[in-house]
Amino acid sequence: MKSSGATPAELADLSRAEDRISFLYLERSVIHRDSNAITATDDRGVVHIPAATIGVLLLGPGTSITHQAISLLADHGATAVWVGERGVRYYAHGRSLASSSRLLNAQAAAVSNRMRRLAVARTMYAMRFPGEDTGSLSMQQLRGKEGARVRRIYRENAKRTSVAWSQREYDKADFATGDPINQALSAAHTCLYGIVHAVIVALGAAPGLGFVHTGHERAFVYDIADLYKAEITIPIAFDLIAEGSTDISADVRRRVRDHVHDGALLERCVRDIRMLLLRPEGVGEVEDEEAVRLWDDEGFEVAAGRNYADIGDVDF
Repeated sequence: MKSSGATPAELADLSRAEDRISFLYLERSVIHRDSNAITATDDRGVVHIPAATIGVLLLGPGTSITHQAISLLADHGATAVWVGERGVRYYAHGRSLASSSRLLNAQAAAVSNRMRRLAVARTMYAMRFPGEDTGSLSMQQLRGKEGARVRRIYRENAKRTSVAWSQREYDKADFATGDPINQALSAAHTCLYGIVHAVIVALGAAPGLGFVHTGHERAFVYDIADLYKAEITIPIAFDLIAEGSTDISADVRRRVRDHVHDGALLERCVRDIRMLLLRPEGVGEVEDEEAVRLWDDEGFEVAAGRNYADIGDVDF
């Protein structure tokens, strides 16, 4: 049976994760497709968005999306993420842009080995402590240094913006109970989590296999996002509250979007993930070619797509 609809995009024609816009948040609209664009329709009209330019589509409350739209996003390697009110709750996500398991294999191997996992964690902390040697520090020492660093960053931003600051305190189940600065921080961090989650999934890595964080389906998302909070989301949150924002969640999303619009964060995120998981070979382009092989218990791989019945002397 011949299927109807547009021909799926060829792998070589897809935009790389780092070349796409970071995220698009939609709510209270009907999402459909028109040729190679998705459309968002509400009482104000229709907006067309080329599917190949989207990194992640955040689907908020009141959205209804058609099968054709999801099919188009899948064909173009975009990730759809279903989120809650104001985009601050995560429910589910779509498919990966990658067709190679290279990063996933490297991630699983590193996180399953104590010394390799510690090495990755130390590298992550070293990225936050420029000029400091973290190579001999234990995880307890690293956590202590990071805790002191985060407290200092909050105090510095509070002093810079004259925003009152006590502590990071929020209720995951009730966004509105937090004070304005904690609401802004939660909204900003959630935007960052969405961007990072989209890159991780697009590259074919596992969001749940973290090196510092563990035990959560988004552990690796939190690991990577923590690399950027001090220079992106924390200053944005304090700036908006200092400016007197009256629609915190919407203003934060727009400010984060504007900050990452040039794609620099996506490119940096891809580069950092590759370096952490593939180091020292983490250079060059991400390998998207399908390379299905068969595992062998002698420690190597053999070609797939052939019949091995005539090899060896094993009777079945």
